[in-house]
Amino acid sequence: MRRNFLFMDTVINKVDSKGRVSLPADYRAIVKDLSTEIVCYRSLTSPCIEGCTEELLDKLAVDIETSLDFFSQEQDDLTSIIFGDARRFQFDSTGRVLLTEKLLSHAEITDTAVFVGKGKKFQIWNSENWKKEEDRIRKEALKNRPSLGKGDK
Repeated sequence: MRRNFLFMDTVINKVDSKGRVSLPADYRAIVKDLSTEIVCYRSLTSPCIEGCTEELLDKLAVDIETSLDFFSQEQDDLTSIIFGDARRFQFDSTGRVLLTEKLLSHAEITDTAVFVGKGKKFQIWNSENWKKEEDRIRKEALKNRPSLGKGDK
């Protein structure tokens, strides 16, 4: 079992008429090491699908539970929008998952899906929307020159 894993790279895959898409081989290998399925939900901030392992979702649940008042509106809203929307997806024999119409519609995905590695999670985008987002991200990065600090922690 892999202890450390990162979803990396940007991969474009075809989506068939039934909404099935192959998870990139590297992503599939990570998921198979940790479980047999992925969890997907609509992004809270972008027109894309968020994907991760159930292990990451478990960590998120703990983080929410320990950082927000259990009976607060913020905690209730956040858990509803993430966990109420999340769904487990298993691979078929060829490594494909069947995404729901709700997810595909949210991300405006029709015939191609762009998988974007984001470390412990990944996103699935419509190719045109990803191109615009990637351009925006690169412009912001060049303008702001982000820094990770000087290692004084």
